[in-house]
Amino acid sequence: MDVELRASDDDRNRVVAELHRHTTAGRLTLDEFSDRVGAVWTSRTLGDLAALTRDLPALPSPAADAPAGGDPAGHGRRELLVLFAVAALTLLLLGGFLAVTR
Repeated sequence: MDVELRASDDDRNRVVAELHRHTTAGRLTLDEFSDRVGAVWTSRTLGDLAALTRDLPALPSPAADAPAGGDPAGHGRRELLVLFAVAALTLLLLGGFLAVTR
């Protein structure tokens, strides 16, 4: 990789995704993530981008993390839908309880 080559938006998006994965793995705090993402968008070269992840271990590709034959984001979406359904049901029950007790 020629570190003096200009970085593209795709290169920047790839680094942000990698930083996000390191943050979810607990290697970066939210403040560190925020600082580094800010630096990603001001980076001009591939060398600038590489410097932002130099102290982090290599990660397997996102496809390797996905369950075989499944949507890697599907599990998170299902959890969010279940959480939303539980919250909606709780509000309905609370509203019903308040209506009955007044």
